[in-house]
Amino acid sequence: MALRDKLTEQLALSMLARDGIAAIWQLHMAAADAHRTGHPKAAESIVELAEAAEEAWLRAEGARSLLCCSKSS
Repeated sequence: MALRDKLTEQLALSMLARDGIAAIWQLHMAAADAHRTGHPKAAESIVELAEAAEEAWLRAEGARSLLCCSKSS
């Protein structure tokens, strides 16, 4: 994993830990605002961060689902 990808993931995880799933929505809103105000590169970076947060959230949800299903077996 490239250093930039690792830093993006670490930041995304930190934001999720602090704000929960709301962090993903907040990032998308910030990206839209950046794009609307003429900062497309910033918007692109924020979307990348939002996607990393969403992927991390989905991985965690999948892990919880697997734990839940394995307990009932």
